[in-house]
Amino acid sequence: MAGNRGTAWARRVVLVTGGTSGIGLALAEAFLDQGASVAVCGRSVPGLERFTVEHPGALAIRADVTRGDERIALLQAVADRFGRLDVLINNAGSFVERDFTADAEPTRDLEQEVALNLTAPIQLTGDVLERWPSPVALVFVTSGYALVSPTRAPTYGAVKAGLHGFADGLRRQIASRGTQVLELLPPLVDTPMTADTTGKKMAPAAVAAVTLEALARRRSMALPGATRLLPLLLRIAPATIGRIVGRT
Repeated sequence: MAGNRGTAWARRVVLVTGGTSGIGLALAEAFLDQGASVAVCGRSVPGLERFTVEHPGALAIRADVTRGDERIALLQAVADRFGRLDVLINNAGSFVERDFTADAEPTRDLEQEVALNLTAPIQLTGDVLERWPSPVALVFVTSGYALVSPTRAPTYGAVKAGLHGFADGLRRQIASRGTQVLELLPPLVDTPMTADTTGKKMAPAAVAAVTLEALARRRSMALPGATRLLPLLLRIAPATIGRIVGRT
């Protein structure tokens, strides 16, 4: 893709966690297309190698964001290459189904799920703010399930709701610094993580486009596709939305 050097993101430095596939990859490519300098991180070496081949001007770093030493090394790599960080996109995450009425071990590997989906983005955000106190934007990828928890994955709803709460409080806490705190609440998106899930899926590129528009308009939430009306419907028909989500 040819970068547009006349955009607001030209020469900005963007870090996307989990940026080698799905929504993270679409966001990385959208920022590259806008002329930004982009770094991605992930745990899959083949994914990182593929990203480097496809985007040789970007920086791909192997890092597990649940590990403190690897988070510090990640930010140092960004600093060494670009000198600063303007936008952090906390995208890395996992979806785990848990049935507390049927599973033999419904809380198996719960610590890892919470660490990746909730603790790590909070810690990485703290690491970034300690090093660069006033970034342009901090983005948290949560889910429509942050507002209404899914029946088949209640702990996923719990951790995304926790991240939603963190973004909300942090937004007010650092408002005087001028940093935009944006929460992205995607619907069901066509990614490797949802390959076995049926239903209408939104294209990752479309999610990325809505996100960049929300950043440009300095909104607090990006609500792509089916999540666009979710906050309103939760106010006027919460029981109905609960029943709908109960079937997902």
